[in-house]
Amino acid sequence: MPTEHLPPAAHIVVIDDEPQIRRFLDISLRAQGYQVALAASGKAGLELLASQRADLVVLDIGLPDMDGHEVLRALRGWSGVPVIMLTVRAGESEKVAALDAGANDYVTKPFGTQELMARIRALLRRHGEQAAEPAVFDDGRLRIDLARREVRLHGEQLALGRKEYALLALLLRHSGRVVTQPHILREIWGATHTEDTHYVRVLVGKLRQKLGDDAAQPRWIVTEPGVGLRFAPAACGEEAAGPSRDGPAA
Repeated sequence: MPTEHLPPAAHIVVIDDEPQIRRFLDISLRAQGYQVALAASGKAGLELLASQRADLVVLDIGLPDMDGHEVLRALRGWSGVPVIMLTVRAGESEKVAALDAGANDYVTKPFGTQELMARIRALLRRHGEQAAEPAVFDDGRLRIDLARREVRLHGEQLALGRKEYALLALLLRHSGRVVTQPHILREIWGATHTEDTHYVRVLVGKLRQKLGDDAAQPRWIVTEPGVGLRFAPAACGEEAAGPSRDGPAA
C-alpha cells in the first residue's frame, strides 16, 4: 500500500524482548519508509520515549523487566502516543486489559505483516494531525517533567501528593483545552466517582496552594465555571507565558 497520505518518515518505537521480532519489525517498517527505534526492555523503551519523538509505539506485553501493561501505564502518565500491543494470548480478557490500560489496538502473535502495517497506517492517519504532547513544560517559573514525574517551582522541587500530581499532569497533557469535571473524576478517582465534583474542588485547591496559583488571577490553572479546568500558562497575559527573571508577578 502507498503511504503518500501519511506524515513523512513517521517515527515508530518497537519495544520487544525477542531479537528476531525486533529485527523482523525493523526491516519491515523501514521497508515502508518509517524511521524505527528499538528497545529490548520496558525501562529502555520508556527512556527512549522520554528522550525522542515517537508517532507510534509497538509494545510487547511479555517483557523481561516490566509487564507491558506497566509500561503503558507509565507512558500514559505523559503521552497519548498511539500504542499497538503485541500479545501471544488471544483471550478476550487479555485484549480488554490492554485496551483498558490505554492501548489503541492489539495484534496477536504470530501476526501477519500486512495486518500489522494496515493497523499502523490506520492509527497514524487517525492521530497524524494531533500535536505531539510535550514531555517537559518550563516557563521559567514552573517546570513539569512528565517523563521523570518531577515538578519544580522557581528551581525548588515540589512535594506533590499522588492525586495532586495526577491532576497537574492531566491538565498539562490537555494544555489549552478544558478538561471536564467528569473526565477528571474518571481519570483520577475512577468511573464510580463521576458525580463527586467536590473531590475536584478540594484537590485543585491543594494544588493551587502548593503552586502559589491564585484562583482569582490564575497563572496556570483556570477554572471554567460549571465545566472543568484548563491549563493555560498565559492566563495572566503575555508576560506569564515566557521565562521570568523577576520572580512571580504580584
